[in-house]
Amino acid sequence: MNKQNDPEKAIPIPSIGVGGVLFNGNQQVLLIKRNQAPAKGLWSIPGGRLEPGESLIEACRREFYEETNLAVEVQHIVAIVDRRLEGFHYVIIDYWVQLVDEQKCVPIAQSDVAEAKWVSLAELRLYDLVDGLAGIIMRTHCCLAYSDLVGLHDANSTGTDFILPMPVV
Repeated sequence: MNKQNDPEKAIPIPSIGVGGVLFNGNQQVLLIKRNQAPAKGLWSIPGGRLEPGESLIEACRREFYEETNLAVEVQHIVAIVDRRLEGFHYVIIDYWVQLVDEQKCVPIAQSDVAEAKWVSLAELRLYDLVDGLAGIIMRTHCCLAYSDLVGLHDANSTGTDFILPMPVV
C-alpha cells in the first residue's frame, strides 16, 4: 500500500492560506490565539484558507474580518511560508495590512479564534507563537520603520501580480 492509500500516512493536499500583519502606533502587533487545528492554542496573525473563486487579497480581508471584526486594507506581501503540521500542508502568503478606520481598532475574537489582542513587540517573546512568526513580525516592523517599499507590491492594482517595488533613484 502506498502513502496516498494509507490513511495514517496520507500526504495532505497543499492548501493556500493568507495572513495579515497589522501594527498600531504603540509598537504593538495584532495577534490571535487559535482554537482549532492546526496550531490550536498557539498565537498567530489573523488569516486562513483561500476559498474557491477568491483572490488572495479578498481572502486576507475576509479572514481578518471573520477572526477579529476589523476591516483592513491589504498592502504588500511580506512573507511566504510552507508549513506541514498535524496532517495539514499550507503555503501561506502573509501581507502587511492597515486598518480601514483607525477609530475602529478594538479586535473582537470571532470564528476559529479564542482571543484577539494587541501585543507589544517587546513582549512578543512571552507568547507561544506559531513557527517562524516572530521573525516575520519583527522584520516587517523593522522594514516599515525605514521604508514603505516593504515586500512585494501589487504591480498593476489588480491583486493578481506582486513584484518588487521600483526604488526611487
